[in-house]
Order: sequence, then structure tokens, then C-alpha cells
Amino acid sequence: MLNFVICDDNLAVLNRLAKMLDSIFINNGIDAEIGLKSSNASNVISYINDNKVDVLILDINLNSEINGCDIADMVRKKNKDVYIIFSTGHLEYALIAYKYKTFDYLPKPIVEERLEETILRLMDDIKLTPSKFIKLNNNKTIINQDEINYIKKDGMKLVFCTNNRTYETYSSFNKIQDCLPENFVRCHKSYMVNVKNISNINSNKNTIIFSPNESCSIGAKYKNEIMEVLKNGNFTNNLDGFNNRK
Repeated sequence: MLNFVICDDNLAVLNRLAKMLDSIFINNGIDAEIGLKSSNASNVISYINDNKVDVLILDINLNSEINGCDIADMVRKKNKDVYIIFSTGHLEYALIAYKYKTFDYLPKPIVEERLEETILRLMDDIKLTPSKFIKLNNNKTIINQDEINYIKKDGMKLVFCTNNRTYETYSSFNKIQDCLPENFVRCHKSYMVNVKNISNINSNKNTIIFSPNESCSIGAKYKNEIMEVLKNGNFTNNLDGFNNRK
């Protein structure tokens, strides 16, 4: 699911934009949600620092010490993949906005048809970006691959497990493997893990730990492969965790 964040200092505009986005998601079968809508720039920055954000829609002039370009600059220093869309009634800001690798620029007042055109074009761009997103169920379900902790085989289904929720699709490891980057490694006949999200490994229980409530098993025949990946992939924190849990 794509996570949108929108920021505008005008509450009426903010709420109208949120309603238009929700309508566009529903009408076009887009698997997305608005994780945060706020008129406060500081709240937006705090949320972005603590959560994965896929799309950021920013008013440029926020009538505060921090403007939309400042937020975009902070985001770009940490994440080059977030889609940034600017909105403003001041046309002179348009050229400034594009320096932040802006996906689009929406002049105010924003009309739903123009917004929908941008969102659909963004979805088409995502479909052409296999390195960041995994598309399931004929591209109707989109998952940021960084959010996936592990993939579980459950009969004819694959279950994609993140910290917040799970996603199911009828598929097999063989079919999905070509869509996955090298940090996804088989650790069990029924599990494939994202080694970047491993927080610890309990070697006594043959368990990989992602968070206090998320874990999966290591199969005996896959244990050496996992260790080799950790050794050769610069995942030093994970390897230390393994060595300390003897």
C-alpha cells in the first residue's frame, strides 16, 4: 500500500485535497492511503522521520518559518525515491520547486481532474520502477519492498509480512523471485526474508527476529546461505546479532 502525506496551511484546502485523493483511490482501485494530512510543517517532518512515505504533496508557501521547499530539501537528503508533488497559487515558485526532483506541480486551485491525471501518471511510473515496488494481483496491490520483512508460503498463496499488515496473493516463490532484489534470501522451505530488516538472529532456536512481534524460522539446509549473505552483503549489525545470541 502506498503511503501519502499531504501538507497545506489552509485547512479547507487540506481537507478538500484529502477527499479528492480518497475518491481517486476508490474510483481507480489504487491501493493507497493518506498516512498524514497536516497544516503544520513540523508535524510533517516528524512523521516523515518516523514512517516510510511514498508520495508527498506539499503546499510551497506554508506561512511559517519552514516552507514546502524546506521540507522537500530535508526529504531529498535522506530519500531520493519519495514522489514529491508541489501545489501553490504562486506561479513564480514553479521553477524553484523542480530542483527537488519534483514529480509534478499543481497550480491552485487544484481541480480533481488535474489531480487524478497526476496520480494515474504516478502509478504508471511506479509500474515501470521494479527496483522499489512489488506489484501483486495484476498491479492493483503495490508494496514498497523496503517494508517487507519476510514472505511466507502458505499453500497456494504467498503472504507478504510487514510491520503493519500482511498481503496475500496466489503465487509461488519461483514466480516472485525474479521481481525481488538480492537482499531477499530463502531461509526456510516456507520463508524468504529481507535481510536488510533483520534485527537479530537466535541461533539456538533457529529464529530470525525483525521486531518484538515479528519473526520467522530458519531451516537447517538454508542456515549457511543466510550466514554467507550476511557476511558478504555488509549487513554487519545483523551478523553481530547472530554472533551474540550463542
